[in-house]
Amino acid sequence: MSRGRKKVVANSSDWESVFYNSVGTYVQFINSKLAEHIKAEPLSNHIRIAGGYAFKSSDYKKQGVPVIRISDFSNEKIVLDDVVYYDESENLKRYELNEGDIVIALTGGTIAKLGIVQKGIGKLYLNQRVGKFEVLNPEEFETEYVYWIARSVQSIIKNLAWGAAIPNVSPKQIEELQFPIPDKETQNGIIDFLNDLRANKIEDDREYFNNEVEDFIFLLQANQISGSELQSELTKQEDLIKQLRQVFLREAMQGKLVRQDKQDGNATDLLEKVKEEKEKLIAEKVLKKEKQLPKIKEEEIPFDIPENWVWSRLGEICNYGSSPKAEPKHLTNNTWVLDLEDIEKETSKLISKIRFSERNSLSTKSVFKKGEVLYSKLRPYLDKVIVADEDGVCTTEILPLKLYGEINPYFLRYSMKRSDFLTYVNSVTRGMKMPRLGTPEGQMALIPLPTIPEQERIVEKLDEVMNLCDEIVESIAQSKIENERLIKVLLNEALGISSTYDITKDKTLTQKVKKFYIDHENQIFDTINMNIIEILQTSQEPISAAVVWNSSEYSKDIEAFYAELKRLIDIEKLVVEEKRGKESFLKLAANEN
Repeated sequence: MSRGRKKVVANSSDWESVFYNSVGTYVQFINSKLAEHIKAEPLSNHIRIAGGYAFKSSDYKKQGVPVIRISDFSNEKIVLDDVVYYDESENLKRYELNEGDIVIALTGGTIAKLGIVQKGIGKLYLNQRVGKFEVLNPEEFETEYVYWIARSVQSIIKNLAWGAAIPNVSPKQIEELQFPIPDKETQNGIIDFLNDLRANKIEDDREYFNNEVEDFIFLLQANQISGSELQSELTKQEDLIKQLRQVFLREAMQGKLVRQDKQDGNATDLLEKVKEEKEKLIAEKVLKKEKQLPKIKEEEIPFDIPENWVWSRLGEICNYGSSPKAEPKHLTNNTWVLDLEDIEKETSKLISKIRFSERNSLSTKSVFKKGEVLYSKLRPYLDKVIVADEDGVCTTEILPLKLYGEINPYFLRYSMKRSDFLTYVNSVTRGMKMPRLGTPEGQMALIPLPTIPEQERIVEKLDEVMNLCDEIVESIAQSKIENERLIKVLLNEALGISSTYDITKDKTLTQKVKKFYIDHENQIFDTINMNIIEILQTSQEPISAAVVWNSSEYSKDIEAFYAELKRLIDIEKLVVEEKRGKESFLKLAANEN
């Protein structure tokens, strides 16, 4: 009797996703066990892989019979949205596709992708580099069993093509693969088992075709679900860190992250110093006289700032949109040439530093100096902003911002990464395919300005907490890699493929992540002290109740936190709670957003 087949509690979409990602391996394992008592033969003895016709693209028509290329099937369905056509011809009859035919991609990045011709789709022609499974003797097969063979072929081909620069497989290579072909009764049992496994409805007391094989595959699926759930949890943790970064930025820009010092003076003096420096540069004809920007209206201000801070427009404090240009002939081989692809989205990390001798760009560039802020005006939602650590040139899609009055460039960089700044610039971009931030709109953006000493303290503290966030993200990423490796090892072991990875030396991944949080959470959360409403204002999306608690002024007193939360939900009606499984998420009520 079968044992250990109790239904696993799992999200149905997660269960099905894991099943479809692994079913090729499951069928390979079934075949390996069948081969112990049924002789394996080349697939060509039973199934032929028919290639498509080499249609000339110059002969394509606007109407006629659809030609199915690799790009015309996805998610195992034929998709006619961008199909090309060819004139109908009797000479092409052998390349026709019929309802239920299974096709496979033989080349490219989606090699081994499968498609099944749907009912009622009409006549189709098969293009080259797409293969079709043709059963030589239909009496040998239950129709659906051919599909499961195709899934096994898909798994094998993906492994064969792995790592190739341009992966290819020929119909002959597929036909040479060895398969044991069981009788129809066994085929039906395998079909029922795989369908019930997909639905997570395995019958505990039924032997579909082989109890031992069934139990092993069921256990493999259940183990992968655990790995998948851990992967989802790790992704959730990454999202929480993104939210936490915004909490820090919001606190910093509201003057709540570091101590206030009356001896710092007033930022209005800093703004006056900026104005005097710009007037001097204009008088010396170094800077062109600019049109005065409008005064900031009260309704524009996104949040309160300390009394000795001041709101300014970005165009007031830098040379927004007026950096010098350079032609390629003026550059040396060692000149740093910065392009958008060199900056990682969201994190704004510099991925690579490329010299003119390597990039050898022929277009006009913007010139920047060490210490200037470099901001991407193209697709500003990608949030790319860095501070130059040496002189160089950049694409004109990046704006070099020279600051006046000794304003700290790293403070401006952090200020331009806060959520309300991103919301503003994304709301005023122009263009659909290539959205850009225009110069007038960029100059109008609001920047909260503290005194120079406080800017330095804020930058120091933000560097500290952001580095801690980076460490956590790096730990999560490593855990993801280890988790994926562990899943792969389990699948390979099912097929008898040896691995150099020692599972016994791998600590429990969840424990490792939790330990990292325990080691670092006090260092992070001790730096902030907000009320619940302020925390929820930092995000358009619901925030985990655990994160809100740890970030709040009640982080040392869980009972006080829940008492305040109950008041905000039940009495004030300012906060809404959402349940996602066992976890609670909080967001502002609609009238507070």
